[in-house]
Amino acid sequence: MTRVLFLCTHNSCRSQLAEALMNHFAGDKVKASSAGTLPTSVHPRALQALQELGIDTAPLRSKGLDEFGGQEFDYAITLCADAEQACPVFFGPVKRAHIGFQDPSGATGTEEERLAVFRRVRDEIKERLSAFFKQEGVL
Repeated sequence: MTRVLFLCTHNSCRSQLAEALMNHFAGDKVKASSAGTLPTSVHPRALQALQELGIDTAPLRSKGLDEFGGQEFDYAITLCADAEQACPVFFGPVKRAHIGFQDPSGATGTEEERLAVFRRVRDEIKERLSAFFKQEGVL
């Protein structure tokens, strides 16, 4: 089982989407976790975007990096520039990658327009991470 840690600033949107998507669609090969450099809470629109795909969001919660101290991962993947700069070195011999995505929490407009941004980012995360892990020979 390949262990992956997705990192973002607040562990509220992109990293939560990545964790849930990978565990749902590749859970037989990947065990994904996520953390934030400054964790807050999971964004309600991220939860909604995942639920629309039939993904159970009950286990999702915002976590800090300290929760994973001493654990080993095969990959540490940053999803935003701030997390890329703050990516800790305590994860040991891990493959590091940066795969950046727009922060959907900054979307403006009507509720439907903002939700559309979350859906688009969700779909981009699923597509790009699947391609990355296929290229790496994980999937």
